[in-house]
Amino acid sequence: MDQSILNEIARLPKLPHAELKERWRDLFGAEPKVTERRYLIRRLAYRIQELRYGGLSEATRARLREIAEADQGSSTRMTRRDRERESPIPGTRLVREWQGERHEVTAVRGGFEYRGATYRSLSAIARKITGTQWNGPAFFGLRTRGRKER
Repeated sequence: MDQSILNEIARLPKLPHAELKERWRDLFGAEPKVTERRYLIRRLAYRIQELRYGGLSEATRARLREIAEADQGSSTRMTRRDRERESPIPGTRLVREWQGERHEVTAVRGGFEYRGATYRSLSAIARKITGTQWNGPAFFGLRTRGRKER
């Protein structure tokens, strides 16, 4: 990879957000639909290389189209089985301090035990603790904010 391309890519994280969007308009000829900073940087870095060295081969594009067409009918919703696979294994203890009070939850088969009662989800327990709607795995620190862990 030539040094000028490397320098251009290395500069991207240092640019103000407005300049990243301006660079996007220069390279893509349109406004970015997603304006999250990390996305812009990654996509701009790819585009810079794509313009310099070429994009995906036609064979790769055709294969990606095949995969997308085959996946058209599949659902992106998580099934109960998917959620169970993501759940902590039975016996795992989760501890969260909320408003100065310690809350302990134990993963059991088919749910979670909290203060003598069994709940189907961590979200139900987080709602019981806080009185408001929460994503249970996020409340108990099992998920980073804004990103699903898999």
